[in-house]
Amino acid sequence: MLAGTGSDVGKSVLATALCRIFLQDGYHPAPFKAQNMALNSYATPEGLEIGRAQAEQAAACGLQPHTDMNPLLLKPNSDHTSQVVLNGKPIGNKSAYEYWRNDPALRAEVVAAYSRLAAKYNPIVMEGAGSISELNLRDHDLVNLPMARYADAAVILVADIDRGGVFASCYGSIKLQTPEDQKRIKGIIINKFRGDLRLFDEGRKMLEEICGVPVLGVVPYFKDIYIDEEDSVALEKKTLPSITGQVGGVSIAVVLLRHISNFTDFNILERDPRVNLFYTNNVNDLSRADIIILPGTKATLDDLMELRRNGCAQAIQRAHRDGKMIIGICGGYQMLGQTVSDPEGIEGAISSLPGLGLLPIHTTMTAEKTTRQVNFQFNGHECQGYEIHQGVSDTNEAILQTDHCIGTYIHGFLDNAPVIEQILKGKVENERVESENSRELSPAEFKEEQYDKLAAHVRQYVDIPRLYQLLKE
Repeated sequence: MLAGTGSDVGKSVLATALCRIFLQDGYHPAPFKAQNMALNSYATPEGLEIGRAQAEQAAACGLQPHTDMNPLLLKPNSDHTSQVVLNGKPIGNKSAYEYWRNDPALRAEVVAAYSRLAAKYNPIVMEGAGSISELNLRDHDLVNLPMARYADAAVILVADIDRGGVFASCYGSIKLQTPEDQKRIKGIIINKFRGDLRLFDEGRKMLEEICGVPVLGVVPYFKDIYIDEEDSVALEKKTLPSITGQVGGVSIAVVLLRHISNFTDFNILERDPRVNLFYTNNVNDLSRADIIILPGTKATLDDLMELRRNGCAQAIQRAHRDGKMIIGICGGYQMLGQTVSDPEGIEGAISSLPGLGLLPIHTTMTAEKTTRQVNFQFNGHECQGYEIHQGVSDTNEAILQTDHCIGTYIHGFLDNAPVIEQILKGKVENERVESENSRELSPAEFKEEQYDKLAAHVRQYVDIPRLYQLLKE
């Protein structure tokens, strides 16, 4: 188990690296996170929902994602509750207080999922959640040390040195555990180091002395390896530049919604050298963009109301009148329609709102959730994606296009080259030219390359032979 001194210390990425390393070394690994809280999710081949990070880790293991890898997913709503997704299907909403009162049935489901997975794969790369030293939640914890005890897992503590306080966070995280759980923590990985590693040689020795466990590695921060992020903490750290004064490239504005979900939809566009993609809810930046994208959201009506309040709705409508391309994905697609209604209060107290009126659809929120992988045709090309959404719109079209406006329920829509080429057509001076000796990688090939690069990076800085020895002991 990779456990953390806090949130966003890099557990998910390091777990992805270990999944690929174990696969490269001839093992048959699988990822497992008992409970995940995230708005970035993914649909399994069976049409069930799990956290995006575990889907990414499964791919690094060479596996299709399965709900046993993430049996419990919490998706925060707009009203201080979370939708609880158990074994891939939503079972209702709970407040934080209700959830942490602990339901024995949830614990039974979680350990059953782990047991099924462990019977098929070895090793299991487990991931904790947040900090392992939240003492007030320890008795109800499903995902950290209690899960490690059930699995008899060796725990590696991950700490983010970039945020500071690495000595205190490591020492405190270990010493606040029970004596039994302290013995289970077998090593430390220091993550996100910047600068000359030799400057931490003394610190490494000191950390081992005060914590009583070995430092297995100090992993430098990287920028040139692309792994899909788990949640909005990563989005908050992304630069949100104004496009004022920038020259060249197609400016694409992704509207920064309060409840944005599946922002991994834009990772490929972010890396396209022809594109300047940024996230914003600034109306001036929206007015200067060549293309505006309304992304997915966990709370369509709440975010639609906020768009009207902050002026973004009017800015999008003006941009459309001016001939700019507008794209809506999932909840963003629903907002581009004529109306969004919620007669049963699925999302909350708002019963109905007019949409932006750019597409001829009406949407009604329903209790039943659509989750499935899909294949679709776009300009004669076979493409892939997946759907995860509440609500039904009165159209049978997977993709609805009108004059310079596109709407779709399909996540991963923009991962397909034919789609990107269509939306950029006529907007770039120099179209991408492929040399005779080069071939652009497909999204699947690109991901495989990134997993291998990540594995090589972690192998260079983490003592993998020693890690194997700890696991054998």
